[in-house]
Parts: sequence; structure tokens; C-alpha cells
Amino acid sequence: ILAKADLPDQEGKAEPVIRPYTPISTNAQVGSFDLLIKNYGDNGRMSTHLCGLDEGASIEFKHIEFNVKIQAPFPYKKIGMIVGGTGITPMVQALHAILGDEKSEIQVSMLYGSRVSSDILGKELLDGWVETSPRLNVTHILSHEPDDSDWKGPRGFIGKDLIQKEFPTPGDKDGIIFVCGPPPMYNAFCGPRTDKELSGLLAEMGYTADQVYKF
Repeated sequence: ILAKADLPDQEGKAEPVIRPYTPISTNAQVGSFDLLIKNYGDNGRMSTHLCGLDEGASIEFKHIEFNVKIQAPFPYKKIGMIVGGTGITPMVQALHAILGDEKSEIQVSMLYGSRVSSDILGKELLDGWVETSPRLNVTHILSHEPDDSDWKGPRGFIGKDLIQKEFPTPGDKDGIIFVCGPPPMYNAFCGPRTDKELSGLLAEMGYTADQVYKF
């Protein structure tokens, strides 16, 4: 969905600002929806505005058909998820559908890249799902976590070794990889969102375009 608000520019004049967001709630929630929003402070005009709204305040939202991505139920047995930052939101929506379906046997493995542990969006929700569902595995990889922190998980960046360890193989036609994150992540793993062809690391590893979905 698209959010719209009239916000002041650098000169203080109001101008329309539009940003896309992915609800993390399910279709079963009627009459409202939930958003997971990272507040970027001075670097995020809309996010700062939304996070600063008082209860009862209003804002405009619009749904357009282009924003409808791949739909559940998913016809796969294994799903790998490459996630960066706010790219977690469509994955949460997909996980609601997968884990909420008691008949589903889909196995999901997520590689979630963040800068530092405090940047991990939705960690509490993901941790809860991991504890209650044997069909979900989440690996957090931190690129800039301080050396003296208590972090025990992987550091650095998502790479070939983790993908080979956690994801369906290129020859597995019952598997698919979902990718969502900032533009550099798309460029590195699968090529820009607007490119139908597959490039980047996943292509080098032998995956094909029909095995990778770019959110």
C-alpha cells in the first residue's frame, strides 16, 4: 500500500510525500492492518512522521494492483528468504500464511542481514515463531556489530556458504528463494527488482529466474 502525507520541505513549504509499505497483518484481520516501520530520524521523512503521529490522527493510504505480489498458498516444499532491513515486512506477511496453515508442510529458512543487533526489525515476532514452529529457521547476520557486544551469531554478510547450507539447491524444483531488501542487496544476489532476468550471486550459483522471486 502507499502512504501519503503533506510534509514540509527544506524551506518549510508543504509538499506531498508518498512511500510504499507492506502490511504485516493477515487477510483475516478485517477493518484494520498493521505496519512495521523503522524510524530513520532526519533521514526518513515519512517514517518519522508516522512514528510521531498521535493516537487518533489520520493519514491517507492507497492500494494499487501493482503492489500485489506473489500470493499464498505457495506451491513449494522449501522456501529460502534473503532479507535486509525493512525487507522483512513481506516475509512476515508470507510467514503468517505459511505458519498459520496447519496443513502446510513448507519448510522455511531465512537469512536476515542487519547492521547491528538493535536494527533487527520484528525480532521478537520471529523468535516466537522459531520457538513454536519446527518449519522455520532464522539466521541473523550482522555486518557492523561492535566487537565487544554479546552477539553470538554470525557476523559479516550473507554469502555463498550460508546459502548452500540453508537453502534449497539450484536443482531442487520444489524450492524457491524470496529476496527483499535495499537495492544493493538485489544487485548482489539477484539483480535489480525490475529485471526479469536473474543475475548476481544466485545466478552464479546455478539458480534460475523461476527459482527466485524479487519482492
